[in-house]
Amino acid sequence: MRTFLPRTVALLLPFVLGSAAFADDPAMRPEAACTAPVAPTGALAPWSSPSALNAAADATGLRAATLPVGQAGRVTLLSTPQVKYPLRPEKPGGSVSYGGLLSVDIAQAGTYRVALSSGAWIDVVQQGKAMISVAHGHGPECSGVRKMVDFALNPGRHTLQIGANGDAQVTVLVARLP
Repeated sequence: MRTFLPRTVALLLPFVLGSAAFADDPAMRPEAACTAPVAPTGALAPWSSPSALNAAADATGLRAATLPVGQAGRVTLLSTPQVKYPLRPEKPGGSVSYGGLLSVDIAQAGTYRVALSSGAWIDVVQQGKAMISVAHGHGPECSGVRKMVDFALNPGRHTLQIGANGDAQVTVLVARLP
């Protein structure tokens, strides 16, 4: 039994390391296999025509960083150390990552989907409390939507906290689900 475990680990190690390298290779990701982008439909249809938007660094800049529900934004983020989050994100990112704040006004209670072009961490905050997500998923293949998180939201102003993004830009869409 003693020699079995080290021998098994030695035999499996190349496969484990190989699969990790495979996952980090951009050419091996499903989006890289797409020959042409696919425009999302339904609630995600606005994804294809984002407008430019700068994320806020703190709560005082949120008025200028409002993302309307049902409109995609190509958001320019800030270096993580520049962002003062209202609530500390579970995964804020490090000094070489990017983040920012957006304001979202919810008119009707319901389930809202936040779609992102990256795997960034997101929190939706209202009245000083983080909303609990009700579902997670991936966007349609070849659409550019990498991550989707659903929240049950009440009417009012919400703050969308974006953290731990690897790039200074991210596309974001908040859509009300039927």
